[in-house]
Amino acid sequence: MGEIFEAIMVICFGISWPVSIYKSVKSKTAKGKSLVFLICIFVGYMSGIVSKFVSGHITYVLFFYILNSVMVFVDLLIYFSNKKHDALNA
Repeated sequence: MGEIFEAIMVICFGISWPVSIYKSVKSKTAKGKSLVFLICIFVGYMSGIVSKFVSGHITYVLFFYILNSVMVFVDLLIYFSNKKHDALNA
């Protein structure tokens, strides 16, 4: 039963990342984004993935951890691209 609630939590968090990526691409600026926040979230998802392997409790929830971490990584890449864009425009 706990696995279902974990999946709901990860899916709910995951819904926000496409929106964040879209806003990052559309705005073409890193202003308003927190690098520390993105890194903390990415490390959190990586920790969730590692915990699945360490505990040997690999379930379908792992897919959502991986999907979310990929989206956060993409948002991080866009952040650095936008940061460079901001520097060029300054």
